[in-house]
Amino acid sequence: MATTILGKKVGMTQIFTEDGNLVPVTVIEAGPVTVTQVKTVENDGYSAVQIGFGDLKDSRANKPAKGHFERWGVPLKKHLTEIRLGEGESYEAGQVITVEDFAVGSYLDVTGVSKGKGTQGNIKRHGHHRGPMTHGSKHKRLAGALAAGTYPSRVFKGNAGPGRMGRETVTVQNLELVGIVPERNAMLVKGAAPGRRGGLLKIRYAVKKEAPAPAEAIEREAAVPAETSE
Repeated sequence: MATTILGKKVGMTQIFTEDGNLVPVTVIEAGPVTVTQVKTVENDGYSAVQIGFGDLKDSRANKPAKGHFERWGVPLKKHLTEIRLGEGESYEAGQVITVEDFAVGSYLDVTGVSKGKGTQGNIKRHGHHRGPMTHGSKHKRLAGALAAGTYPSRVFKGNAGPGRMGRETVTVQNLELVGIVPERNAMLVKGAAPGRRGGLLKIRYAVKKEAPAPAEAIEREAAVPAETSE
C-alpha cells in the first residue's frame, strides 16, 4: 500500500458535499511518482524506497544522475525523496504510485516550504503587542527592552526579535482527503496546505491517525462469509 506521494500545489477552491455543505479545499497535482530505487537491509542497512516526481530533460541531468536512473531502469525524475518502509511493505523499481492508491476520507500530513515574507519586525513575526499610539509615544512598533542594564548587562541568546520570516519547512497535520480526480492526478484536501502555488509538497498518511487498511485486506475480509449461529 502506498503511503507517500509527491505533488505540486495548484491552488484553493471550494466544493459542495451531498448535504449541501461548502468545503474549502486545496487542489494538489499529486503524482504519478515512480519508484527509482529500492533499499534493503542486506545492502543498505535499512529498508526504504526512493520515489521521483516530475520528468527531467536529458540535457538537465548530470552524469551521476543519469547513471543512477539507468542502473534502476527508470526515467529521469526532477524531485526525489526517500520513504522508510514499515513491516510488510514492499515496492519494485519502476512501480508507479498515483492518487488512486490513496483512500478518500483518510487523513494526510502535508509538508512544504512556507511563503517567504522577508525581514519582519517583532509584531508580525512573533505577535508582540505594540506601544501606545498617542500622547507623544516614541515606541509604537519598536522591540522594547531586551535585557536589564546592571545585570546581566547583556542580551540573552534566543530573544524574539526582528529577522527573516517564512520560507521554512512546514508540516500541516490531519488534513482530510475529501476527493480525488484520477484523470487529472488531483487530490482535493480539506483546508490549507503550506507554500505558494506551484510549490512542491510531500503528502503522506497522517502519523496521528490510523491509516486505512490495504485494499487487498479489505477484499479478503469481504470474501470471508460471516458466521451464522444456529
